[in-house]
Amino acid sequence: MSAATTTLSATTLPDPAGDEGRLTFISTWSTGSPERQRATLDAIARAWQTRAWPHEGLLSYTVYAGADGSTVLHHSRWRDEAAYQDFFASRANGRDARNAEIDAAVPGIERLGLDKTELYRSWTGGAGREAGAIVIVQADFEGPDPDRQRAWVDAVVDALDGAFGGNGDAGGSGDKGGLLAAHFHVSTDGTRVLNYAEWESEQAHIDALAAAGAGTADPGPKWRRVREFPGVTGDDTVARYRFAYRFVPSRA
Repeated sequence: MSAATTTLSATTLPDPAGDEGRLTFISTWSTGSPERQRATLDAIARAWQTRAWPHEGLLSYTVYAGADGSTVLHHSRWRDEAAYQDFFASRANGRDARNAEIDAAVPGIERLGLDKTELYRSWTGGAGREAGAIVIVQADFEGPDPDRQRAWVDAVVDALDGAFGGNGDAGGSGDKGGLLAAHFHVSTDGTRVLNYAEWESEQAHIDALAAAGAGTADPGPKWRRVREFPGVTGDDTVARYRFAYRFVPSRA
């Protein structure tokens, strides 16, 4: 793939459980208002659609609009860390050039942080339907501990299996209360887990929160184990998003 590879727009969500690109970077921007959110999304689209694809190691770049009317979520999948560093360092077609164009169109965007993660496990017990909303659930831990990250994810998947019928990492179908899939990304620094959850709709997620209080399927012992898991400092940061844009390289 050359530096002049064309950037294409895709209309489908990424597949976080796909074989390629298990290194996933997730970042959030705050724009301040629905009008500025829309303007930011438009500026992001121009910055990407008018440039060649920046690096062969970038597999896809997806942007989502926050249901709060202010935030913008960025979800990029990379071959490896070195590919991202090349993109970061590029003057003509890298991160800074694109952000400068976006900032010129919408001054004052606040960058809230970047999480470098790897996909650990996916629960796909409700797969087979199109996701109408993406929900990001964040869990933070006391200091770096990759084993603890993965043990916590295993406990959540076990609780999902208990609530929805034991589909684990395999595909499934049927009524899962609106939850279609949950993709658990562990931060590379060992301190955080981000659950990229696919829901049938925003309302389905709202209804699940209202029905169970904490957004889980039931308040049984498996979910209590998740809630009382040692070393977790916070697991209640939840944000809903809708798909806006996805960019991929041409394969010609």
